[in-house]
Amino acid sequence: MQQNRHLAAIMFTDIVGYTALMGHDEEKAFELLYKNRELHKPFIKKHNGNWIKELGDGILCSFNTATDAVLCAGQIQIACRQIPELNLRIGIHIGDVIFENNDVFGDGVNIASRLQSRAKEGTICISEAVHNNIMNKNGINSIFLREETLKNVKNPIKIFEVNIDPFYFLDSNNDDSHSQTSITPYQTTQKNHEKSIAVLPFVNMSNDPEQEYFSDGITEEILNSLAHVKSLKVAARTSSFYFKGKNVDLREIGQQLNVNHVLEGSIRKQANKLRITAQLINIESGYHLWSEKYDRELDDIFAIQDEIAIAITEELKVTLLEDEIVNIYKAPSQNKEAYDLFLKGRFYFNKRGAGIIKSIEYFKLALEKDSELTYAYTGLADAYCILALYCIVPSREAMPTAKTYAEKAIKLNSSNADAYIALAFIQTFYDWNWQEGKKGFQYAYSLNENNAAAYYWYSYYLTFVEEKFDEAISIAKKGVQLEPLIPISHHILSIMYMNAKRFDEGVQASKKAIELEENSYPGLRGLGLNLAGLERYNEAVEALLKAVNISSRQPLPLVELSWVYSLTTNIEEIQKIETELILRSKTEYISSTFLSCLAYYLKKYDESLQLMEEAFVQKECILACVKTYPLSGFLKQDPLFSDIIKKLNFPT
Repeated sequence: MQQNRHLAAIMFTDIVGYTALMGHDEEKAFELLYKNRELHKPFIKKHNGNWIKELGDGILCSFNTATDAVLCAGQIQIACRQIPELNLRIGIHIGDVIFENNDVFGDGVNIASRLQSRAKEGTICISEAVHNNIMNKNGINSIFLREETLKNVKNPIKIFEVNIDPFYFLDSNNDDSHSQTSITPYQTTQKNHEKSIAVLPFVNMSNDPEQEYFSDGITEEILNSLAHVKSLKVAARTSSFYFKGKNVDLREIGQQLNVNHVLEGSIRKQANKLRITAQLINIESGYHLWSEKYDRELDDIFAIQDEIAIAITEELKVTLLEDEIVNIYKAPSQNKEAYDLFLKGRFYFNKRGAGIIKSIEYFKLALEKDSELTYAYTGLADAYCILALYCIVPSREAMPTAKTYAEKAIKLNSSNADAYIALAFIQTFYDWNWQEGKKGFQYAYSLNENNAAAYYWYSYYLTFVEEKFDEAISIAKKGVQLEPLIPISHHILSIMYMNAKRFDEGVQASKKAIELEENSYPGLRGLGLNLAGLERYNEAVEALLKAVNISSRQPLPLVELSWVYSLTTNIEEIQKIETELILRSKTEYISSTFLSCLAYYLKKYDESLQLMEEAFVQKECILACVKTYPLSGFLKQDPLFSDIIKKLNFPT
């Protein structure tokens, strides 16, 4: 790598209050960021400057002379006055720096950055070295502020504030040959078109089909890196993977996922050798915007992922914030064997069903190799949460374990949205700490707005806990927008419609799920429940019987089927299901909540109450849903169960 060391004036600029604005109005913040960028460019060029890079909302530039840097900063500050809410701090230092690969390094850069942080709103702070260079310039005045020891700087630095007469730039006698140009080059700007992308599953070109997990895993890592970029809309993993192995025109993919770019590629892995190809395609034109081939060692896999993600953001002209850059370059693990085991765990987790148990094995093996592999902890937390929710494992066994793993993941990476989702899930469905659960879901999707799971579970919270049905529907629809091509997103929306008693819309959402996957177990369940709401009982029974068969007679659809039978007083069929589940409870875990519902349908009220109290003691996750879930509607209606509702302490 070629390095050049020479004297240069370094300028750092930063938008005052930008982080707070992002938290309050993200769209407005990005618009201000774009205005700031466009304001800088002509002035930097005019004063012979070099735009190095953007760091969050800050801009780093270099100049040949201190005078050029100060004059550029002065014009930028004057121009800012004509743009509402755009207030900058600027720091400038001149010193010996190293230029390498379009970047700059050295104490000179660090000092300029520290000076910028010391500047007040709308001002320019300079070092003594810069002051000495401009002190005899007419119209440019600098005032000594203080001497200060700056972080990571050995010797104390004298800090000056520079002031430039605004009329300096209109004075034809000054040294600036471009003085007659307008002070403010920026007046208005058109809003950025939405930048969006789908990362399609990279094709496994290895001879070994068992390497499928590896190509899927690399695809997900690139997708996850891009998903952290807030100014880029990224189609969710499940939606992108819907097209795996399908020969579909890219324009159709763009239309279905509502994106204007697609990243596709292939991976060949043989022993320790890798060949990865990737290409970015504009959907509308069909042209390749960027393509690259990487022939590397397996040890370089993280660097390749980073290079691809950064290349995409550069091609799409996306501004990366500082924390987004950190997330892109944050390798999951430096232990390649641990990373490989983690990819296998996630591969099986995404298969669901029996794959959940297998994923737990691989996540644990990965952690034996690398005890700080954050996303293996998150994978374990998610796996145990799902096992508890669907009553495959008792909540008292699964949820404390899930909580331990989620908290460990957060301790290792405080920006891990998936870990916060798992923790919020536990706070809601196991701790019954409604307030903290709600805050947790909201915080999770503030970290990553492309994470559909946050919207799914938050909609569950709103509909089942707070009974805010319309808001729950709105949140669930956001999940559908992120993952329009997977059945579960439409199923969740159908449940929101069901609780709001908008059964016709619930039926349509369920049919969409079944349209995407003919034997969609969740889709059939949602269809049966909503059809029952419309009193179309025969059709409801048909749909739920199919769900029972597809799921190999899981208890949940069996009890839902019993509920429909209770609406038609088909006691004989309910009795058969109860007998089956009681017999199965001798050798496998069967939820006491489920058995309580069955007993109630059969008018065994004392037994039903006893079983429900047992479910409360066992802290079964499904109790968070009992207020509005039709299976357990009797809990709100029958005074016999009033103590159970009171003990759950739902928010009023």
